[in-house]
Amino acid sequence: MEAFLRAFLACLVAVFTVLSVVPAKAADEPDLIFKRSTVFKLLTPNDKLATYGLDDPEVDGVACHFTVPERGGLKGWIGIAEEVSDISLACRQIGPIRFKEKFAQGEDVFRKRRSLFFKKMQIVRGCDAKRNVLVYMVYSDRLIEGSPKNSTSTVPVQPWGAEAAVQKCGDWVEK
Repeated sequence: MEAFLRAFLACLVAVFTVLSVVPAKAADEPDLIFKRSTVFKLLTPNDKLATYGLDDPEVDGVACHFTVPERGGLKGWIGIAEEVSDISLACRQIGPIRFKEKFAQGEDVFRKRRSLFFKKMQIVRGCDAKRNVLVYMVYSDRLIEGSPKNSTSTVPVQPWGAEAAVQKCGDWVEK
């Protein structure tokens, strides 16, 4: 029975590791903007806040920036620390907004593992069709118990420069 449980747990770990690492249509690695130390550690890396930027892979003209805590210490150094779920998010229009293809409400824009096996951070996108606003939310989840900590940012779809035509995000949501 013990051998069966070990094999079963090993299979579960393998499946969830693959699921948490392989994003479906999500952005590539974000660009590191800067890091700031928050807790000094004498012999190991400090705890830090890291700010990253990424472009929405399916919507031209939108960029998001998020700040995540990164654990230092021995566990952080060797990559086994479970990161906390405090993540902030800001998304803005940075050019003319053009949708590349239809998308589902709550579709992943970016996903990253936040612990060795069971926790991941996700940025997802939706559309408030009534207001023609893109809505982005960041949250973290775990295999057993997710975190209610989250952050939301909105991007009104507006004209850019001399371009007067504005797409409606509701026309690009899969029904």
